[in-house]
Amino acid sequence: MSLESKIKALAKEYAGEIIANRRYLHTNPELSFQEFNTQKFVAEKLKELGIQPEPIANTGLVATIEGRNAQNRVVGLRADMDALPIHEKNNVPYKSHNEGVMHACGHDVHTASLLGTAKILTQLKGEFDGTIKLVFQPAEEKAPGGASIMISCTCKYAWAARSTECTRWQNRFS
Repeated sequence: MSLESKIKALAKEYAGEIIANRRYLHTNPELSFQEFNTQKFVAEKLKELGIQPEPIANTGLVATIEGRNAQNRVVGLRADMDALPIHEKNNVPYKSHNEGVMHACGHDVHTASLLGTAKILTQLKGEFDGTIKLVFQPAEEKAPGGASIMISCTCKYAWAARSTECTRWQNRFS
């Protein structure tokens, strides 16, 4: 069976879990830079897969899946996690429980999809070359948002001298 066929089969197998994660996230939306419960939920799901996430930019996460020849290439996959200050009028069982806050822009789907992708890639890590960086970004809906902080913070991994810059950015939004 080809790698693509395996990915499709696993996606079909895990569809119910991915939908359940999306509905949980939709029910529990959090505004920009307040995604503390979302961060905790995502971290727990990643740890269940044997992936150790690293917190970044206060409420974001970065995690790594290494395939064969991990040093050959790195691919980043990103999902945004924040919700909007909107009152949800939908009448569905997974309606927002946080009054005046809603996932109206699809970030619940992005996060749930990246968690599903992590589960699939973890199972297939012996079948692809390279490293996958999973980036769960906070505060996409705010300017300046979580992306600029994450970029600044990520620099500390490449250049240790930048870690003070990361702290300055984080303190700016604390």
